[in-house]
Amino acid sequence: MKKLSIKAFTAVGMLSSIAYVLMILNFPIPPFPVFLEIDFSDIPALIAALIYGPAAGILVEIIKNILDYFMKGSPTGVPVGHIANVIAGITYILPTYYIYRKFKSKKGMTIGLMAGTIIMAIFMSVLNYYVILPAYTLFLNAQAMSAPETRQMVVGAILPFNIVKGFFITIVFMLLFNKLSNWINKQASY
Repeated sequence: MKKLSIKAFTAVGMLSSIAYVLMILNFPIPPFPVFLEIDFSDIPALIAALIYGPAAGILVEIIKNILDYFMKGSPTGVPVGHIANVIAGITYILPTYYIYRKFKSKKGMTIGLMAGTIIMAIFMSVLNYYVILPAYTLFLNAQAMSAPETRQMVVGAILPFNIVKGFFITIVFMLLFNKLSNWINKQASY
């Protein structure tokens, strides 16, 4: 992995602050549980990855969550949700980045975004089942969910929510990408 330049670090800082603001502007979508909220903060991370490479996109994901943790805290005292958000963002932007880099077209970007959505949804479902939901139970001192309850939460809420979230991010990003694709490709340093 190549080193990031001063220009890249400056851009990562600016895109991280934009991502943080977009993270604050989150909203729930009925019929999903209210703790599952959509935001568009993965878009600046994806732009960073497309211009400066995957490390820049990952940095944006990490920095926006650190900012959010220090500004809002966590109900558990442990940043379980923030760690989950970083992982979800990474599993969305990396497949998109690599597929787009291979095909370099709007069709390639669309395929990349759809692949990112599917990979994120599946990976986060498995991670929620085995790690995230048990961690929340542990840190909130709540009664543990039974295996069928956990499975119902993952299959009935988390998996479809992540698909819907990826779909919304894909639509918004493609609207931006149609206007910015030439600029992004000119700026790309990979």
